[in-house]
Parts: sequence; C-alpha cells; structure tokens
Amino acid sequence: MTERTDEEIVRHCRAGDHGAFDQLVTRHQKTIFNMALRMVRDPDDAADVTQSVFVKVYENLDGFNERYKFFSWLYKIAVHESLNMLQHKKRFEGLTGVEIGEEAEEGKDDASVEQERRIQDGLMMLKVEHRTVVVLKHMQGLSYEEIGRILDLPEKTVKSRLFTARQVLKEFLTKKGQS
Repeated sequence: MTERTDEEIVRHCRAGDHGAFDQLVTRHQKTIFNMALRMVRDPDDAADVTQSVFVKVYENLDGFNERYKFFSWLYKIAVHESLNMLQHKKRFEGLTGVEIGEEAEEGKDDASVEQERRIQDGLMMLKVEHRTVVVLKHMQGLSYEEIGRILDLPEKTVKSRLFTARQVLKEFLTKKGQS
C-alpha cells in the first residue's frame, strides 16, 4: 500500500475524517518545530509556534488551494507564525542559549559543536528577512521557487536576500575565525 499524499489526506480531513488531520501533524510536526526553533531559537517558543501553526492549518483547511503543494502552504504559515513570535517577543538581537537541533548533541566532536554554535550565533545576527531565507534554503532544503511562494517574494528577491545573508555570515564567521 502506498502512503497517501498530503493533498489526499487534506481531502479526507475536509470530508470529516478527524484522524486524517493527526496524520498531517505526525508527518510534519518535527519539521515545523525544527524550522521554528532555528527561527526563534527557544524550544518553548518553537513549541508554541508549532502548536499555533497546526491550529491555524486546521481552522483554515478549507482555504487551502489544492493547485499548490500542501507542504508550501504549511511552511508559509509556519514562517509567518515564527516571524510573529519574534516580533511579539522583540527578540531580533542578542539571542543566546540553546543548541539547535539534535545533531549538535550526538556523535560530534567539540570542534564541530563549537562551529555549529558559531554558525547559529551568526544566523541570529542576521536581519530576520535574511535569516528566514537561509533557514528555508540551507536548513530545510527548499528551492528558490518554494521559498518565494512561502514568503510571497519573487525568486530574484529570494536569491538576492540569500546572497546578502551569505556575505554577512561569511564576514561574521571570518571575524570569529571560522571562514
């Protein structure tokens, strides 16, 4: 038996199958949490963002346009909720604290963990619009087209922001001895 696509599951949700929505949550919860964590850099805030995203998705499922990928629509909501959290908490600068992601904890030497910490520190120094494209492109693996759809930006703007973000990160890491 093949696994159902997100769009098929959405159709089941719209038809009243409440268990189908649980499948969407199970399938995407960890990815949304990790994306939110990279944006807001606080596990509690990321959990709040994740919960808020799935509440909004559930409430607005009838508004989903099946001509587009569900994943892109979900990410768009997640990015906006992450940005709203940052704006609400006014945490654009000086974020410190947690290590991002499970991979920083297991199987890495101290130098790798330290390099990841510096990259995360550099990421948090970026303007939020630059940080967003870096997270979506390099940490979530989305295409320029998908990022553009999620952020309502032309691909050219996405590429420009990514270029600028990379330059700022390179400068930051060079100053920190991590070029």
